[in-house]
Amino acid sequence: MACESDGRLLQGYFDGELDLIRTVEFEEHLKTCADCARVFGDQQILRRSLQSSNLYERAPVALRLRIQAKLASDKSQHTLIAIPRRGVFAWYAAAAAIIAAFLLGAILFPNLGRRQEKDLVADEIVASHIRSLQPGHLFDVQSTDRHTVKPWFDGKLDFAPPVVDLAPAGFALVGGRLDYADGRPVAALVYQRRLHYVNVFVWPAAKVQDAPPVSQVRDGYNILHWTQGGMTFWAVSDLAGDELRSFADLLRK
Repeated sequence: MACESDGRLLQGYFDGELDLIRTVEFEEHLKTCADCARVFGDQQILRRSLQSSNLYERAPVALRLRIQAKLASDKSQHTLIAIPRRGVFAWYAAAAAIIAAFLLGAILFPNLGRRQEKDLVADEIVASHIRSLQPGHLFDVQSTDRHTVKPWFDGKLDFAPPVVDLAPAGFALVGGRLDYADGRPVAALVYQRRLHYVNVFVWPAAKVQDAPPVSQVRDGYNILHWTQGGMTFWAVSDLAGDELRSFADLLRK
């Protein structure tokens, strides 16, 4: 597929309008085309930002009266309808209140934007995990040998993900693949415990400081997020929370 053609396939995939065959073909294309993957990731983040924001505002009374006056004026050509001055003052007061609330929020909640950004990444992680469970999407390289999985990423990413074999502890490495999260290509390492899969998404951290795992739940899936050794880790699975934390503790040793 020529990704530089016109972008219609990307938009159709984003809107869910492609048939099954073209959907599978385009998902494979996203794994190898950083440009399309970046654009698709930006569109996902924008859509989730709009969905999570309360953008609805009731029109001010003054605006409604102004529109009614304009319509009446156009109809009669000469008839004027007076707009109550108190409506204009009410609009200015509402605007001042909105600005004051925004400034107060920026002072009292300086980390709100970062929390929302992490929530968006968590949504991406869960969506990628669910997508990976569809037939043929779990692996790009299937192997229980970390010496096979780790070198497979060479030349495909601008970093080397740490790959650990935890089979003796009951979490078997079964493969890996390229994925996309937080606006960039990432490594996805796949582990298995009984009939449950654990996806571990890894990419370079924005901050070098290590941070302990933070847990959350999205759509019934448990998630752990931590930073270690200059890398950020997101582990997601339908395993029980205590089992996933045990897995993360083993991975962090």
